[in-house]
Amino acid sequence: MSEMGKKAFVLGFEPEIVVVPIDALMPVKTLRPTVKASHKYIQIAQSIREIGIVEPPVIARDAAVPGRYLLLDGHLRVEILKDAGQTEVECLVSKDDEAFTYNRNVNRVSPVMERAMIVLAMQRGVPQEKIAAAMSMDVVSIKRRVKILDGICEEVVVQLADRHCPLSVFDILRKMKPLRQMAAADLMIQHNNFSVAYASAILAGTPQSELHAGAKAKPKGVTPAAMARMERELENLQMSVGAIQETFSRDNLHLTVAKGYLGRLLANQDVHRFLAARYPDLLESFLTVAELTSTLPANEAA
Repeated sequence: MSEMGKKAFVLGFEPEIVVVPIDALMPVKTLRPTVKASHKYIQIAQSIREIGIVEPPVIARDAAVPGRYLLLDGHLRVEILKDAGQTEVECLVSKDDEAFTYNRNVNRVSPVMERAMIVLAMQRGVPQEKIAAAMSMDVVSIKRRVKILDGICEEVVVQLADRHCPLSVFDILRKMKPLRQMAAADLMIQHNNFSVAYASAILAGTPQSELHAGAKAKPKGVTPAAMARMERELENLQMSVGAIQETFSRDNLHLTVAKGYLGRLLANQDVHRFLAARYPDLLESFLTVAELTSTLPANEAA
């Protein structure tokens, strides 16, 4: 292996999960007062009661105070444990003490990750009924999530591991042969579009030879002329999106720099406490920007 290859991979976490006192955790963000009434909080609390914590909170050691840790991710989980009277929690220890840097590289649970968590719970002996209750779903939905990767090639699983794709997108990809699945996933990632409509358009433009036997690409009732027009429009759309990528990258860079500055600023506990005490409204605005994970509208980024 070359010297460059040896340096290609750097562990971002300590290899062992550690158990730490909850009182030793220093949150890097403030939870909103209304969070405990939210559906997300109630769902996570029910899940923890039913099957425990599947995804450990992420912490970083405080270099200034031995035995103290910065809580980078998992604030809701820790708050739920505190409300339940727990005094300790199992955590992953990050080697990076910046919450912004960590959260920038972490999306919320994607369908692929969700499936992995469900499978892990089942391997631990948790019944599907109990998992369904914890996730506020029915058993049929749990079974469907377990099977979403059936017929999906491994390369596409890796490509979409942290992408928020509707479950129906995987049903569409499953009709394609592996090479076409990979090309379709590339298109969705390139254009940041994981909608069912876009996946269906890609399927419609797929030659029959690149589909599995019995799968149909062409929508019913569409004439060859209309189909050709749709394919041309899809190609033009792809060219238009590619033309604005350079501008988007520059604008996104400016936003990233601003987020990075606010992330570093709020990671300073003295600054965080000062803003919380003197300028809580300003702190709320800063947190909103620093925690931004997508430039898309909320209903599209979910």
